[in-house]
Amino acid sequence: MHNSFLEQINIKGHLTIHKVANGEEELIYDEDNVITSGFGFSLSHLFGLAGGPSITDHQIDRFQLGVSGGELVQVSSTFELSGPLTSVEEYTTTGDSNLNAFESKQHKNALTPDAIFAKIPFSKVTRIDSRSVRYTIFIDEDSCNNLTRDGQPANLNEIAMFVKNPTGNTVNDISAMSCYRFFSNIRKTNQFGLVFRWTITFG
Repeated sequence: MHNSFLEQINIKGHLTIHKVANGEEELIYDEDNVITSGFGFSLSHLFGLAGGPSITDHQIDRFQLGVSGGELVQVSSTFELSGPLTSVEEYTTTGDSNLNAFESKQHKNALTPDAIFAKIPFSKVTRIDSRSVRYTIFIDEDSCNNLTRDGQPANLNEIAMFVKNPTGNTVNDISAMSCYRFFSNIRKTNQFGLVFRWTITFG
């Protein structure tokens, strides 16, 4: 149901990733992304007046990064990252990080477990034209550095954005994945930052 709804409204996404060092940007990734069924779930609650009354509940305002992305996860039915970062500290690394990371709830099929997100500031959401919106996510030099899993180095290689609280839950925000992309391994250190520019186009 959600997939056919997405097809009807024809939503597309595109992601670029730039590496930032010494004040210069280098394009390292440029591909379309997958719009997931969670976006259809979210929009159906908005259009059907089945969610909360606040428009902010229906906005994309947070993201997750992960370390074990792949082709098998990059399908419209996916609802979670394969290996999301698991703590606020993994996002912020040091006290100088620019990220606002926090714990909240996430829709995972019929479950709503705790998850860690990072905020997309409203100032980083830009209307490109009447059909397109760009979300800019900046991972500075002090964020997401030197990640490990089971004592081994772990590389960033997946990202997703989420709608804040599509069902309008009044106790906790319960976020739903709207789009997903895996990318080539990036071993993040304090020697550089990353800029993700994610454009969503309607129709």
